[in-house]
Amino acid sequence: MPIFFYIPWIHVSGCNMKAKSAWVAIWFLAGLHLLVLFAGFFAPYSYDTQDRYQPFAPPARIHFIDANGKFHWRPFIYRSVSDIENSTEYKEEQSTMFPLRFVTHGDRYSLLGLTDSSIHLFGVDEPARIYLFGADGFGRDQLSRTLYGGRVSLFAGLLAALLSATTGLELGGIAGLYGKAVDEVIMRLAEIFIAVPWFYLLLAIRAFLRLQIEPVTAFMLVVGVIGLVGWGRPARLVRGVVLSARERNFVLAARGFGASNTYVLRRHILPSALGVVFTQIALLVPLFILAEVVLSFLGLGIGEPVPSWGNMLSYAQQHLLLTSRWWMLLPGLVLVPVFLAYHQLLDSLHLRLQ
Repeated sequence: MPIFFYIPWIHVSGCNMKAKSAWVAIWFLAGLHLLVLFAGFFAPYSYDTQDRYQPFAPPARIHFIDANGKFHWRPFIYRSVSDIENSTEYKEEQSTMFPLRFVTHGDRYSLLGLTDSSIHLFGVDEPARIYLFGADGFGRDQLSRTLYGGRVSLFAGLLAALLSATTGLELGGIAGLYGKAVDEVIMRLAEIFIAVPWFYLLLAIRAFLRLQIEPVTAFMLVVGVIGLVGWGRPARLVRGVVLSARERNFVLAARGFGASNTYVLRRHILPSALGVVFTQIALLVPLFILAEVVLSFLGLGIGEPVPSWGNMLSYAQQHLLLTSRWWMLLPGLVLVPVFLAYHQLLDSLHLRLQ
């Protein structure tokens, strides 16, 4: 992840709590991205595996003590079955225990697109199913779908922020170095993109496209549109850094030795703007994650059956589920620590640049 390039700039000392908090945020985000990247291993099921006999099954309870009061060293669960009197309610069938099995075989998945595997971190024997985050209306495991959905939401925000920051770095660098007409054109374009309500622009662009498109195409579309409408502010900040840097003695010396504008920009000026770029990335990633979530929530982003945190939250549009199926909101709660981590990282970067 691009934030790793900034790690050497953060010095941790015994009394520097801000730096320590930044490291906590970095390791949390790194661990979360690795978790969703290897979702096939950490998730007990595939994101599209269904059990139509267990719609909206509640989160499973992990037991160490059985119904007879006997303690077991290996954790286990009881199978959840529908209540005879009310099919929407579940109870534990305590006649049979199903121990948790670790590093076990289950649904097949692709490991980083390189090879196939069926090994999962944990699972239980059939016919029981372990729903740590409960199940949705199709009997699909919410934990598995949350992990797979993180691939879409987290990396859509990250890639879109990289696209915006890279575009802003290049255009802001060119505007600041060449000035005059080039600067005027680029900055007027940047002001247009900053002034236009980008969320409504996204809705307008998406409305012109077909409703049903391939998940990969939808993902690249969301990343491209979100990333390309957010380059204005990074470009203005980079331009200000370049205007200051191009008058420094080492830049003037490089020009005196015959260095080209491209060489001066790439070798001497843009490296001084990297601090601003990394700060903008930390600021834009949570905004773009939220943009993807909202688009998918409204049915304009990634569509079923491929999960994203946005389309998983579409159940929240039903009031009955909000009151009786609270676990359907868990994908939204995952966003809270992610945003807090990026906020802490951004705060630390701001302190470093002051």
